[in-house]
Amino acid sequence: MTWLDKLERRLGFLGIPGLMRIVVAFNALVFLLVRLNPGFRFVIDLDPGRIRHGEIWRLITYIFLPQSDSFLWVFLLLWFLWFIGEGLEQAWGAFRLTLYFIVGMIGTTAAAFFFGARFSNSMLYASLFFAFARFYPDQVIYIFFILPAKIKWIAWVSAAFLLLGFVVGTNSYRMALVAAMANYLIFFGPEIIHDARHRGEVSARRSRYA
Repeated sequence: MTWLDKLERRLGFLGIPGLMRIVVAFNALVFLLVRLNPGFRFVIDLDPGRIRHGEIWRLITYIFLPQSDSFLWVFLLLWFLWFIGEGLEQAWGAFRLTLYFIVGMIGTTAAAFFFGARFSNSMLYASLFFAFARFYPDQVIYIFFILPAKIKWIAWVSAAFLLLGFVVGTNSYRMALVAAMANYLIFFGPEIIHDARHRGEVSARRSRYA
């Protein structure tokens, strides 16, 4: 039994069914509010300085702040967030998805407070996408509803950009990136390491046989 199994047995009642639907709904609401009053964006974003001065609601509200002012882009992003959220809840269940999301929020907040990174919710949603790609690598989506592409290839391209930023970025950026993606590393790191070792062992056996 893994640590996740044990945690779910004890705290499974804390899982939030339909979590991503709630997140999508609040994103849509906040988008409309920002369109009506652009200054509203600066009242709810992840600003460590203002949080230190008592504006603690920002620890939650930043996750509902869309990263685009375009109706089309926001529609596509929220549709995709709904899509991957439904897939993850089917694969994981409500508790594990809720835990993954909360750990991602903690990591993003730590990146902002300790390393000055202004990722907002972009890395949090990226971590959801990478988790979805682990479960459904061969799922085909249509970019702009036209171009077919497998999730795993989109994930690899996205990971390449993150890796490039890690290589060329400053040490503080590297630490911020690790903190922001902590949920993915915690949930999938052991599995990735195991798979890498297994591939190495298989490769070594094939070499000896050859």
